[in-house]
Amino acid sequence: MKFIDPRIDFAFKKIFGSEDAKDILISFLESLLGLEGERRIAELTILDPFLAPRIRELKSSVLDVRCKDHRGISYIVEMQIEKVAAFLKRIQYNSAKAYSQQIARGVDYPRLKQVIAITITDFVLFEEFTHCVSTHESRETVTGKPYLLDIVYYFVELPKFSKDLDHCETVFDQWLYFLKNAERIEEIPDQMGLPPIRHAFEKAKIANMTPDELELYDKAGIAVADARGRVELAWEEGQSKGRLEGRLEGLQEGRLEGLQEGERKGKIHILLQWLQKRFGALPEALRDRIDSAQPPDLERWSERIFDARTLQEIFDPDDHQTG
Repeated sequence: MKFIDPRIDFAFKKIFGSEDAKDILISFLESLLGLEGERRIAELTILDPFLAPRIRELKSSVLDVRCKDHRGISYIVEMQIEKVAAFLKRIQYNSAKAYSQQIARGVDYPRLKQVIAITITDFVLFEEFTHCVSTHESRETVTGKPYLLDIVYYFVELPKFSKDLDHCETVFDQWLYFLKNAERIEEIPDQMGLPPIRHAFEKAKIANMTPDELELYDKAGIAVADARGRVELAWEEGQSKGRLEGRLEGLQEGRLEGLQEGERKGKIHILLQWLQKRFGALPEALRDRIDSAQPPDLERWSERIFDARTLQEIFDPDDHQTG
């Protein structure tokens, strides 16, 4: 049994934006936002339902999921694979537009309802902290009280989520595990027994896709592969820069050791940069291990970084397999 990768924009739209799968989106939103009791979503209207033929010509940037609950609160849910220019500004612009378009005239201001923008990224967006879910809202600077709450932003940075399935303690943990690992899973895990999550797996089955959907999914996958190819090219260019710096250092010192050490430091610098982008802040012990490593180890770790889901799969894969 094979499943599509929910991180690809088309697949995300199909799973979370389909009219026949509102239970999936409701479960995801309620678990992320901690909605309980009267705040739970009794009814959800998907404003831009998933229709494969209609979206054939649309750019991936509009493949988000827009919906509204019974209280009138609007949600914009977006999956982003690659960081683009002015990314945060685009998120704020789209949210402000969704807020302002609720009314046609200024006298209708009382009708404005809250907009919640939820952005899931397959890259580290905020390197200053390690938690994978962050909430951003306007607060008064002296009292710290939130008076302007009509637009709230949630960001979910998937590379910062490193739990295995046995350690997924909440429903939202299971949703993050699904987003990161669905394409690698061959059978629906018994631990993931919640009906909406099992429904999501059913929507993600490749065997259940139409020819049109398969074609669009393949095209979206190619676009992602191209983007990752650009990342790998940047990686190689960074390594070349490190080698050049090493050569210059070696020439200046007049010793072969200087050349080799400069090249090693260049590899360390690039490896640390990309590890932090994938997994956030690194443990001090791991940084020490990398800093003292020799080129063969550095090259082996670098080759694993794009396919690994956790730091352990990069640095201690044998322990990961046997554990």
